[in-house]
Amino acid sequence: MSKFSKLGRRAAGAVAIASAAVVGLAGLGAGDAAAGKLANGYKKATGIDGESIQTWRTNESAYTIPTVANNPASRGFVLSGTYTAKGSEGIGGKLGLYYIIGCQVDISGVSLSLDGAISLSEAGIGAGFSLPIGPGDVKVVEITTKDLSDKGVAAVQISQLSFGLEGCGGAASARSAVKVIGAKGYNTDDGSLSGEGTLIQSTLYGQPFSI
Repeated sequence: MSKFSKLGRRAAGAVAIASAAVVGLAGLGAGDAAAGKLANGYKKATGIDGESIQTWRTNESAYTIPTVANNPASRGFVLSGTYTAKGSEGIGGKLGLYYIIGCQVDISGVSLSLDGAISLSEAGIGAGFSLPIGPGDVKVVEITTKDLSDKGVAAVQISQLSFGLEGCGGAASARSAVKVIGAKGYNTDDGSLSGEGTLIQSTLYGQPFSI
């Protein structure tokens, strides 16, 4: 069973998350944007039999917020955005929203890896969870996952999701990653396939940003 499938069972539907303490950053990397409104994004992945999954990222933004700790290694910011996937007729699957975070690392060329991903649902919304991350580290935080509906659509919205980063003494950066996996006959409970169609996997990366 894939890591993605295991994570998918923790999905609780589209979420609007307010003031949850999780992870924070500040930036590095030649392609990073300043904090503020980030670029929209779109990707279409097609199977060998013509099936397809489309993914959108809209209204994504990141803004700095004050932190309680008064030291250069403590930073905070809030995230908002809407992330949507739509499969062609008969496609089932999952959408997963993640953030890739790096301390003194240019993450613009870093690919999403779910090995060792830190689950926001496990940490507890609003539990004051902070991410330990040192110079040269890259970590992945799982925000949530959601099954595609009977109509082949999944959507996740976050609003003012607040992050707090401790331990990164230098510049840091982050970007979202929307991973979608699906196929005809895809079992969202265990990730198994019936063999009816092509397995499609697609990852839409967000614009790297600095805080």
